[in-house]
Amino acid sequence: MSEAADSFIALSGESSATKIDAPPTDASARPLAPTSAGRVSGKAWKVPKSATVRSHLPTGVKTTKWEERMEKTKKEQAIKKLQAELKQEKADEIKRRKEVTLERKKAAEERQRLEEAKAKMGARKAARLRRKMGHTKKINH
Repeated sequence: MSEAADSFIALSGESSATKIDAPPTDASARPLAPTSAGRVSGKAWKVPKSATVRSHLPTGVKTTKWEERMEKTKKEQAIKKLQAELKQEKADEIKRRKEVTLERKKAAEERQRLEEAKAKMGARKAARLRRKMGHTKKINH
């Protein structure tokens, strides 16, 4: 008999010798690999995946409680605010001193200019010029 005839006989059930469609026994079953898909890659360089270990997180996040971290943050913010206020006060003081110095310098320059003008022209002409500029005796003396 030929192979085609053997398979026909096996399928039709005429031969009781062997069946081709026999279910596999437990001894011949291959166990599934321990992966989610049930198969293993044949690539030796491929590392099996596992849960991510978040080692890049700071130790404070891993170990300390939320309330403790919030207290620490509030303290740091209060310190920064105080430092900013002190810095602003210092800058304001420096600005005020510069303005005072500038005003004194302008007043000295004005006095110097008036003295030079007084030397050039007579007293009556200087008085007329002062009146014209809006200065009075009370301001000049």
